[in-house]
Amino acid sequence: MSQASLTYTLVVNGSVYGSQSARHAYQFACALLEKGHQLVSVFFYQDGVHNASGLVLPANDEFDLTKAWQQLSQRHQVRLEACVAASLRRGIVDRHEAETHALDSSNVAAGFELAGLGSLSEALLTQDRVVQF
Repeated sequence: MSQASLTYTLVVNGSVYGSQSARHAYQFACALLEKGHQLVSVFFYQDGVHNASGLVLPANDEFDLTKAWQQLSQRHQVRLEACVAASLRRGIVDRHEAETHALDSSNVAAGFELAGLGSLSEALLTQDRVVQF
């Protein structure tokens, strides 16, 4: 008997390094995709927005979690969204916000986008499951 495929959004509150939250979310994402479910988006919130920083440079022998999220997004067409308000508070800006605030450059990693809480609200209404890490 085959199991029905479900749609998911993950909410990641933990920083890219310093806690296991984001790594556990990534492992969960890989497992649910392997089981045939659809991961629609990952919403990075609070300190989780650090996952979206293009300035994260782990040592050569460490797991590069930001790169792993980028590859997962490309391979499975998963939206990677960082809360815009939480990002700005933590110094993570995209091109639009850099221009708006007269900054020299942006530092959002490729494949990530800044999004408002409306995007998370929509996921809560439209996905079968929303799982927080």
